[in-house]
Amino acid sequence: MPEADHGKEAKEFHLDVPAENRPFHVKGAGALDWGMQNRLARILNPGSGRTVMLAIDHGYFQGPTTGLERVDVNIVPLLPHCDALMVTRGILRTSIPAAFTRGVVLRASGGPSILKELSDEEIAVDADEISRLNVAAVAVQVFIGGPFETRSVANMTRLVDLGNRIGVPVLAVTAVGKEMVRDAKYFRLACRICAELGAQIVKTYYVADGFDTVTASCPVPIIMAGGKKQPELDALTMAANAVAEGAAGVDMGRNIFQSESPAAMIQAVRKVVHEGAKPKEALAYYESLRRAPAGAASGRR
Repeated sequence: MPEADHGKEAKEFHLDVPAENRPFHVKGAGALDWGMQNRLARILNPGSGRTVMLAIDHGYFQGPTTGLERVDVNIVPLLPHCDALMVTRGILRTSIPAAFTRGVVLRASGGPSILKELSDEEIAVDADEISRLNVAAVAVQVFIGGPFETRSVANMTRLVDLGNRIGVPVLAVTAVGKEMVRDAKYFRLACRICAELGAQIVKTYYVADGFDTVTASCPVPIIMAGGKKQPELDALTMAANAVAEGAAGVDMGRNIFQSESPAAMIQAVRKVVHEGAKPKEALAYYESLRRAPAGAASGRR
């Protein structure tokens, strides 16, 4: 028999306090189950509703990318400064400390290398693997307009079905091939298709003309892809414009790990995304960290 409750006879039920139904902070996710919401909260900061995701999954199709030759040396020191990490299972197991408790977005599609047609991808992990790795989301490339468009969309929908069963969100990445036009019309099409077919987050590229229409027409959060390496001020300006026009954050890779000072750059990006710093303010912060004594930049938050 359990022991008797010897607490106060007049218990405090807070009868004067109505039960609170707190809205979930992620766009389009209010009706999702607790586990799905919990994983999304590991990616999108509950305070700002935004994310600074660090993308290091480039090697799954192009090998040891510049800056990613040694993930244990170049990337692990940056982990305290990111909200989430986009990574392959091979690098996750070999190079990322298990003490990393923030959101892991697992690259779940793959197949061709840069030597072949990139849209010819298939699903590269199964449900057991996703569960074993305790990830916050899975990422899949979607090639709207590409030669293997239908296959890539089917890959995404299969992962959505799988994710709904086990409570793991899907991040759809709108890939842009050589023949595809990078404009708001195309990205509205690609992002909306991904959301309509069940993706809980969409990653896409920024365009200067009409990006706000891309984010407005997509019912789930849009994360801006960093793309090719740019000068630091240009990358910070792109990030600032994207969040001002409705993006829920950024997923940057080369603009961080190929920077002269990656630790300073990722902290400057955080200033823009989470604190609303202007690009030149963030650049000044970057320069102050870059010029600091060795090791100082990596220790700040």
